[in-house]
Amino acid sequence: MAKTKSSLKKKLTTALKLVLTGFALFLVFRKIDTDQLWQITKTIHWLWLLPAVLTFVLSKLFTAFRLNLYFKNIGLFISEKLNIKLYLIGMFYNLFLPGGIGGDGYKIYLLNKQYKTPVKSLVQASLLDRLGGLVAIIFLLLVLILPVDLTLPFDSQIPWEILVGIAALLVFPAFWVMQKLMFKAFLPSFLKANGWSMAGQLAQLVCAWFILKSLGVTENFLAYQLVFLLSSIVAVLPLTIGGVGARELVFVYAHTYAGIDEAIAVAFSLIFFLITAMVSLTGSMISIDFDEK
Repeated sequence: MAKTKSSLKKKLTTALKLVLTGFALFLVFRKIDTDQLWQITKTIHWLWLLPAVLTFVLSKLFTAFRLNLYFKNIGLFISEKLNIKLYLIGMFYNLFLPGGIGGDGYKIYLLNKQYKTPVKSLVQASLLDRLGGLVAIIFLLLVLILPVDLTLPFDSQIPWEILVGIAALLVFPAFWVMQKLMFKAFLPSFLKANGWSMAGQLAQLVCAWFILKSLGVTENFLAYQLVFLLSSIVAVLPLTIGGVGARELVFVYAHTYAGIDEAIAVAFSLIFFLITAMVSLTGSMISIDFDEK
């Protein structure tokens, strides 16, 4: 009975994500000029997408290294080769099997079964891995807001640049306090792990720059990257399939404030998803041998 309920819940979750993805894409394509989007896709400079793919892969390697640091904190020592394989498999599960066990859940299952590492510790490592990535995104988002000329929909008694600067300075101290209270076992790797987080997100910003170059963008790079970071936060929420629709909605509704072209922004977002899907798909072709070095 419990198994039946679990299966039904997974199916309902997948169905809901499909509906939300479809609805989000409907809103996006309702607001943009699809003819303009089509013209943009026909003028893509494809050579720029090769370094975009390479820097995206590099960003995932950096974040995989971060996760392995957390594994070491709980006494789980696996090779970087095995860790990267598990990371790619997790990416595949997260993107292509959204209603199932999920990439993190599958890795936890495999590692618990093979090494008897407590599930609670593995869950904490996976959760902290995601939080670490989110913290890096928030920090870079706050930093990029400062030089970008934004049209804000509100007035503030205190210059907003000061508020943003203070918030940026507090991001990592606040994360350290939270980690000390909730994930104390992982504190020894705080500096290194956050270093890999920053490296991963900076690599994604470089990837975004290459994608923008492929679309013929010659100005406002920081504004596009700012909205890209904001869309990355929204895409983390498990509301749509692989963040599709959610990212595009952010670009469409943020273009007025950031001064970016909404059709180019949507084209950028779709290309980034295709790169993500292509790299994630490699996870379906990987076999795991726990005895390999």
